[in-house]
Amino acid sequence: MYMAYCASCHGKEGQGDGPVASSLTMPPADLTTLSARNGGKFPELRVTSAIKGDPALPAHGSAEMPVWGTVFQKMSRGNAGQVQKRIANLVSCVRSMQAK
Repeated sequence: MYMAYCASCHGKEGQGDGPVASSLTMPPADLTTLSARNGGKFPELRVTSAIKGDPALPAHGSAEMPVWGTVFQKMSRGNAGQVQKRIANLVSCVRSMQAK
């Protein structure tokens, strides 16, 4: 899922260096440093909100960052369990990318 939805901007390894990153006006976040930038704790709720499309996160939901929660709802025909599973899978993937 990460490769399909995130890697084009955030890069294969999550470092913000995907093939379309240079064409964006706002550089994609380096996902490998989220824990380090959060006092060593993975910010699970913030990552979940970002993927869902929380309006309080300005890069998400704009032309620069798709709102995946809405996309996943359409893909799952409104099945909330499937949407939550897709988001949880992406959050787990991003958690696994954290620099040691």
